[in-house]
Amino acid sequence: MTEKLIDYIIKMQEQEALREVQDMINNNVPVMEILTKCRKAMEIVGERYEKGEYFIPELMMAAEIMTKIADMTKFLIQKEKSEEDNLGIIVIGTVEGDIHNIGKRIVCFNLEANGFKVIDIGEDISPEEYTEAIEKYKPDLVGLSCLLTIAFDSMKNTIEKIDEAGLRDKVKIMIGGAPVDDRVCEYAKADGWAEDAVKAVRLAKQLIGVD
Repeated sequence: MTEKLIDYIIKMQEQEALREVQDMINNNVPVMEILTKCRKAMEIVGERYEKGEYFIPELMMAAEIMTKIADMTKFLIQKEKSEEDNLGIIVIGTVEGDIHNIGKRIVCFNLEANGFKVIDIGEDISPEEYTEAIEKYKPDLVGLSCLLTIAFDSMKNTIEKIDEAGLRDKVKIMIGGAPVDDRVCEYAKADGWAEDAVKAVRLAKQLIGVD
């Protein structure tokens, strides 16, 4: 049963995947077993993306399937999954002045599929909202996303505000988005950057020391 779920997800067979998950729930399959299979499927999708066999549309389709599976299993996760089961807590948002969210959504789902607890605080998020989220959720890692080059200053300002609030040494910060590179990472004074969702997962694990 569970191997079928992996196959359905990597083949983008949404309805079949959702029916399989419902059957697993009906048969009292532990939610962590379901999520582990989803994680494996997303790893395969990521590997195929890196090899050039899959592209952004496939990542988005897989992410949509994961969204629906997450909705189906949310009550079980809350019931069965403790905080200790998470690799770490990540607060992520799109920085002030930028409202793009597709890339961020893909990153969020990949992180969740790989065992992180992800708190998406939205788009056009001010530095003050980031500091409030850090104080509220006490994450291990903070993610800043952007698609517009004009948002580079927002990334820099956000990290500066986090520092001014005395929170910089409490979290690792990674940035990402199509125009982000080493120079932007250095300019913003982030701890690392990733150009896609697959590399974001690897970076997250590296930054908080769980890989």
